[in-house]
Amino acid sequence: AWAELSARFGRLPLEKVLEPAIRYAEQGYPVSPVLGMNWAMEFRDNHEHLKGEEFKGWFDTFMPGGRAPEIGEIWRSPDHARTLQSIAETKAESFYRGELAEQIDRFSRKYGGYLTLGDLSAFRPEWVDPIHVNYRGYEVWEIPPNGHGLVALMALNILKGFDFSARDSAETYHRQLEAMKLAFMDGKKYIADSSKMSVQVKDLLSDSYAEDRRRLIGNYALQPEPGKPPGGGTVYLSTADAEGNMVSYIQSNYMGFGSGLVVPGTGIALHNRGYNFSLDPSHPNCLEPGKKPYHTIIPGFLTKNNEPVGPFGVMGAFMQPQGHVQVVMNTVDFHLNPQAALDAPRWQWLQGKTVEVEQAVPPHIVEALARMGHDIIYAASSRTFGRGQIIWRQENGVYTGGTEPRADGQVSIF
Repeated sequence: AWAELSARFGRLPLEKVLEPAIRYAEQGYPVSPVLGMNWAMEFRDNHEHLKGEEFKGWFDTFMPGGRAPEIGEIWRSPDHARTLQSIAETKAESFYRGELAEQIDRFSRKYGGYLTLGDLSAFRPEWVDPIHVNYRGYEVWEIPPNGHGLVALMALNILKGFDFSARDSAETYHRQLEAMKLAFMDGKKYIADSSKMSVQVKDLLSDSYAEDRRRLIGNYALQPEPGKPPGGGTVYLSTADAEGNMVSYIQSNYMGFGSGLVVPGTGIALHNRGYNFSLDPSHPNCLEPGKKPYHTIIPGFLTKNNEPVGPFGVMGAFMQPQGHVQVVMNTVDFHLNPQAALDAPRWQWLQGKTVEVEQAVPPHIVEALARMGHDIIYAASSRTFGRGQIIWRQENGVYTGGTEPRADGQVSIF
């Protein structure tokens, strides 16, 4: 995808684009507080569970000296630097059909893996048509299945049938949560590789189906079930330039460092996206060769009257469609600027009637939701709610943006 985007839209050669990443890998960079905390947690977990010889490369790469890097410590990865240099020089060909691919293949075969040189060689990036719904005059765009942007769109389709007078009210939270639960249950039942889905996206996003699901929302928390429609650890980046080009972009190894398997000498951590396959042979998302699993990484985009409003997205696996719904509603329904929309306290549905909320959610709302039948948990930290950082650009001594940034030109949102 890097090479494809660079070739189609870039003005600089890929070698130039990857120069900063290669430099950071070679020379190192200081570990930030959030990264340091997550890294230490991953080390404790992996140190306990990853015992085989095949995991040695992960510890050699990410735990130099047998420990997680401390916050503020400079961390370097010369293997990553060499890999990035090879990707840059070959326009990513080495990763799929060259030296890097051969190293991945040897590592996989050595430990009985199923990923082969043929799999890598056959892969090509896909250009897909996004899916969308109209939400109060705005078109909300998401990546189609196998991604679960469909969940966010189904929830918004349900929610657009309600009127919301205030953001910080128990009724608003309740309706958002109930719509999210219903959308997620459908997503988990139906979303798969698009060629394997048993229902059509257009049916799941139809107004009539949204109305059927909306009727299920009452004054008390549901124990959600899938409906029956008509037949038929991630990094998120968004940016824009002075010419009006906008990018909504996301990439992930999935659970923190992925599978815990690192190809020796390359720094390449193999992802564990296959975790989201089903092993139920009757399920459309059942594990099969050459099939894409249910995917949690979903960049979003907003337009109005065929004009771009801008990209949006959050990190956080199954939090992502929930974050999308909250960001869209904060922007469209409650007229918050981007800074305030990201700052607003968030919730996330976990399972059944269990909901986790950030510490900043007012106690009176939590108490009211509990009376409505929701099992509320206050989160100890905000690490799973989709973090964000706005980076302000200074032009001619003037900052662009809606609110005044910190002295260092950045605003961190957690």
